[in-house]
Amino acid sequence: MLKKERHFYILHQLDLHNSILSSVLCQEIQVSEDTVRRDLQELSDNGKLIKVHGGAVSNSFNRVFYSPQNVYSHQQKTVIAKKAVSLIKDGMFVLTGGGSTILELARALPPQLKATFITGSIPAIVEYINYPNIDVIVIGDKISKKSKITTGSEAVNKIKQIKADLCFMGINAIDCEHGITDNDWEVVQVKKSMIESSQKVISLTISEKINSVQPIKVCDVNNIDVLITELSPTDSLLNPYHNLEIEIM
Repeated sequence: MLKKERHFYILHQLDLHNSILSSVLCQEIQVSEDTVRRDLQELSDNGKLIKVHGGAVSNSFNRVFYSPQNVYSHQQKTVIAKKAVSLIKDGMFVLTGGGSTILELARALPPQLKATFITGSIPAIVEYINYPNIDVIVIGDKISKKSKITTGSEAVNKIKQIKADLCFMGINAIDCEHGITDNDWEVVQVKKSMIESSQKVISLTISEKINSVQPIKVCDVNNIDVLITELSPTDSLLNPYHNLEIEIM
């Protein structure tokens, strides 16, 4: 693979997953660690990404405040958010994770909604406090700089004390065989506790992430109740998930 092709691949993976590990890039591109390191450094020097220990993070997702124009697949995520909002009713306790799709959900809420939102996502918190009838419970602990969400044992333990009506979880990758996967160990622990603490788990993802795999497993596919994408529920890409009796929206 030529350098230009490698750079395009790296940036596309960051658009999809917000962060990426150097070790994963080595396997996927089939080049040495030194080559990946040089590629990431060059892209960082050109302002295309932010190089961190062990990999890189997306420029757009590194900001707490960012405009919709900087969100990858923004139109698709808006469709997903509108579908997701239809599940929220007055009086509910709603647990949400982080990510750009969750942020679009926060921006799409009805102005007069009366509910309680529980989250450790800094960008989502900023959006929720704009709603006069929404109560916000912040899950505290250390902040993951690359995901802008609180992680750690305190966050996990606090989530375990919650019994949420709904859990909205943005996902990094989903595949029928490997389940829901991610590339951040600490974020995965938060997601696991969110699933355990919710009566209904709704996963939100653009279709481009379907049938993709990341290194760390969050859960099996049948641990989620609803899968929401921008596609029609009858799209053939979603047939394997229908077969697992997951509700598709």
